[in-house]
Amino acid sequence: MKQNKVPMRRCVGCMQSKPKRELIRIVATPQGRVLLDPSGKANGRGSYICRDIDCFTKAQKKDAFTRNLNIKVSEEDWRAIESQLSELLRDK
Repeated sequence: MKQNKVPMRRCVGCMQSKPKRELIRIVATPQGRVLLDPSGKANGRGSYICRDIDCFTKAQKKDAFTRNLNIKVSEEDWRAIESQLSELLRDK
């Protein structure tokens, strides 16, 4: 019996590799915005973080999203992502 390969991604906060479905995607859209992508299917360059606000904070301090997404993340986008992430984690 053939086993399916599980796609792995690395969290930019804690730098641990985990299955893609366990992580949350942050995407830089072609329009230049940086958004939370809960579906994982939005157009644009993506970066992944664990479902933990601490990993988001670490990634923000290390400026990991700017490096991985090749775009400067605005303060407005930071606040929007953080509030969406908090809401998403609260619901689960």
